[in-house]
Amino acid sequence: MDLASFREYGPVATVAIVVALAIAAHLGVLLVRRLSQRLVDAPLDRKLSKTRTVATLSASIVIFLIYFGALGIALNEIGFSLTAYLASASILGFAVAFGSQGMIQDIIMGVTIVFSDLFDVGDMVEIGGQVGIVRRLGMRFTVLVNSFGAEIIIPNRSLTNVIRYPRGYIRCIADITLPSDAELAAQMEETAIRPIVSGVAEQFPGILRTPPDYEGHQTTSSGRRYLRVKFRIWPGRGALIENDFRKELLESLKKLDPSYADWMVAVNYEVEQRPIRLGHSR
Repeated sequence: MDLASFREYGPVATVAIVVALAIAAHLGVLLVRRLSQRLVDAPLDRKLSKTRTVATLSASIVIFLIYFGALGIALNEIGFSLTAYLASASILGFAVAFGSQGMIQDIIMGVTIVFSDLFDVGDMVEIGGQVGIVRRLGMRFTVLVNSFGAEIIIPNRSLTNVIRYPRGYIRCIADITLPSDAELAAQMEETAIRPIVSGVAEQFPGILRTPPDYEGHQTTSSGRRYLRVKFRIWPGRGALIENDFRKELLESLKKLDPSYADWMVAVNYEVEQRPIRLGHSR
């Protein structure tokens, strides 16, 4: 039985058609969302990160078109002119545009971000004091995930003064001076330095991006020996390394060597020595 024959059954058939259209539209939206989410979650290469960004934005547009089209067809089935529907939608669109300037700004800013390479899904950014990894970029909102896994939802019109961290972390360096006595230096490393460094992840969850790295023993031009430890941390979380970690380490080292001085443990930050391309650095 075709659709024309089905309509002969009257109002019941019309209601059935409208309900079927609503169900089909909803299922279509669920499918679009699932495909978009699967693409966002896929372990794509960083070079393809824009694909994720465009996918999330395109999904929002497709969802709107599905609902808009389904509503128009449903109204046409109950006798409302499709031409009148489109005309009314245009007039309503202008009215909404005047009354919802913030929403229009959100959409324009979202499109600008995508095509100007300001940042992509998967980038670490700081927006308005909030630091996180871009989880989703939609028509109206950008969603960040912070170091604790919480989602931060920011209207696109608020995306001003954005700081992007091309490497996805801040590198914090702890240089720990070792005594000239080789036996004491080995004791410090095994009983104090390494256990405390290993405990950083347990004591301060949510600040490390990767496990700490040991660069081994280093020697300065003046002959001072030290052990360098590198931490890759979330931006703005260095105070825990500078204060808590350093304080605990100094207390342990002074128990082994009462003459150990505070200056012998130095915490600094390092800039990555990697070439960055202008326009869209990686």
